[in-house]
Amino acid sequence: MQFENLHSWLAPKSLPLLISGPCGAESLEQVLETAKGLHVLNKVSLFRAGVWKPRTRPNSFEGKGEEALQWLTEVKKQFGFKTTVEVANAQHTELALKHGVDVLWIGARTTANPFSVQEIANVLKGVDIPVLVKNPVHADLQLWIGAIERVYNSGTKEIAAVHRGFHFYGKTKYRNKPLWQIPIELRTLFPDLPIICDPSHISGNRELIPSVAQKALDLGMNGLMIEAHCNPAQALSDKEQQFTPAQLNEVVSKLVLRQQSASNDKAIDKLAQLRNMIDEIDDELMNVLKKRIQVIEEIGRYKKEQHITIFQLERWQEILRTRGQWADKMGLSRQHVEKICQLLHEESIRIQNGVMNE
Repeated sequence: MQFENLHSWLAPKSLPLLISGPCGAESLEQVLETAKGLHVLNKVSLFRAGVWKPRTRPNSFEGKGEEALQWLTEVKKQFGFKTTVEVANAQHTELALKHGVDVLWIGARTTANPFSVQEIANVLKGVDIPVLVKNPVHADLQLWIGAIERVYNSGTKEIAAVHRGFHFYGKTKYRNKPLWQIPIELRTLFPDLPIICDPSHISGNRELIPSVAQKALDLGMNGLMIEAHCNPAQALSDKEQQFTPAQLNEVVSKLVLRQQSASNDKAIDKLAQLRNMIDEIDDELMNVLKKRIQVIEEIGRYKKEQHITIFQLERWQEILRTRGQWADKMGLSRQHVEKICQLLHEESIRIQNGVMNE
């Protein structure tokens, strides 16, 4: 897939691209007041607002629908913003196009449903409009790619992915766990695909947004989608994760922008030296892994001869305990070391299983 350049169609006033606006369009006054505050900043390229709000449970604010699209038209008229709204089905898409919305976005719940994405893609055939595709609710890279492909097959080439984190069952400080390795893998598979980060939905609260936004920029993401509301305390949805325009300006002003690559000969040479060192260390690691596999194969043959089971719980518990202690002593991340041990253990079982069944 060949994607259009992100900045060619949004023409951002600043780098990175900044998309902002309220979680939900609640009234004409609220939308215009928020847009006015953002306009003064001269940093926002795209004004966002939820018009249809897919809530987890009924009897909460679910958006104003087509009426709110008229408010966004007024935002364009008064402040010159390009606008974007979330669409979840064919009818939403048709209405957004009818009211001149500049950019569409497909939300996480919709991305998880190929039927709904295909409905939207069918409406987009022959339509020249950029589309943002958020990651699905759960950590499924193929589902995310599938949604992007469906939109792309409609003839749309102006596409960007939006990383908004993934639902995680269990304790986590985030509303949606970032799992940064997934957007990194997406970038690896599709280097030309722009990726925007949504720190608001990853964080779920204002305190975490700055650090998440900075991490996204450090990883080379192309832009940020951060929610702003003229009066967050009175917001009808997600009040904890919205800034006032003034607060947003303070956060964005403190972000550090990184270059995609070294820009001078000295820096290039220094990086090359350090990367050569990494290459040498990785070569040593490969040799160590080869030796480890040879020992594992010998263990497998001995267990086969002695009719001993492959999995030994006490030994596995001992490995986790001792390697964790070693990590602590060496100042390494215990969690990282345990993940490596888990991978090594899974490979060990696979190898021994092969030996047992020769």
